[in-house]
Amino acid sequence: MIFKAVIFDLDGTLLDSLQDLAETLNTVLSLHGLPVHELNEYRLLVGYGMQELVRKAVPEKLNSDDALIDTLLGEMKEKYSRTWKNNTRPYPGIAELLDWLARTGLKKGILSNKPDEFTKLCVETLLSSWQFDLVMGHHEGIRHKPDPEGALQIAATFGCSPEEILYIGDSSVDMQTAKAAGMFPLGVLWGFRSEEELRNHGAGALAKVPDDIRKYLSR
Repeated sequence: MIFKAVIFDLDGTLLDSLQDLAETLNTVLSLHGLPVHELNEYRLLVGYGMQELVRKAVPEKLNSDDALIDTLLGEMKEKYSRTWKNNTRPYPGIAELLDWLARTGLKKGILSNKPDEFTKLCVETLLSSWQFDLVMGHHEGIRHKPDPEGALQIAATFGCSPEEILYIGDSSVDMQTAKAAGMFPLGVLWGFRSEEELRNHGAGALAKVPDDIRKYLSR
């Protein structure tokens, strides 16, 4: 298959953002007297959107308390607006991959479950050296991944059929999104989740380092 476009996940795929997310939410949890989590625990909590991150991080007996979740979420967003770039950086090899992609003429999109304002802020600040044709975070009126709605909107904007798009991500959510949208799911092994998870949720191929992605776009 000759791909005409790529869609990237953001966190765990292009950007290593785990520490800033974890430290910010731990600060909020601590202020409310709630248990905090080790950094590695957050690898399994992130990926579903910020509201679900908060819900998964609180004790099980509290995760149905919508008022509490809304309070914690609001505080996290406020703090994250000031902490999001303390440690967040592109993964090694991403700059070189994006340089190469810029020369191919392929359309490039980003689809994230992170709130749209933070998604765009991260891209505009940390990935500003490269032009993305469409950047979409979660916003009102669009369902979270793994619902394929966002991916299909990007495909329509690009004028591509789903099978002409290589979808790149680091989690089961991304693999499920790609499959539901009819796109080719490529899992990356430098992100937050395991090879086993990616394989079990439909990864059509795996990349150990960013440069591995080139071979799927050079056919």
